[in-house]
Amino acid sequence: MLKRYAWFEDNAEGKPHPVGKLLPNAWGLHDMHGNVWEWVQDWCDDLLPAGCPTDPSPATSHRHYRGGGHMDSAFYLRSAQRRSPSLDYIQYDLLGFRLVMTL
Repeated sequence: MLKRYAWFEDNAEGKPHPVGKLLPNAWGLHDMHGNVWEWVQDWCDDLLPAGCPTDPSPATSHRHYRGGGHMDSAFYLRSAQRRSPSLDYIQYDLLGFRLVMTL
């Protein structure tokens, strides 16, 4: 069933795909999980004793990305799944971001 909603290792053939080719979720949003990891506003600093604070300062060293990508197993396709690479980490086919418009 997940293959109908998300691109991941079982159906993506090792590459990202155009948004909107699979079914949307219950709110009509496409590609919320899988395809590419999504950069998010959260920041994290590995040097903090408590890990990642609730509302961290953007002056810390790592920014989170979430949601899994086209090369990941189904386990990683959830918004609670986070990774936090250094700010200079770039891998063009694995990371993206989401534009949001408010009315």
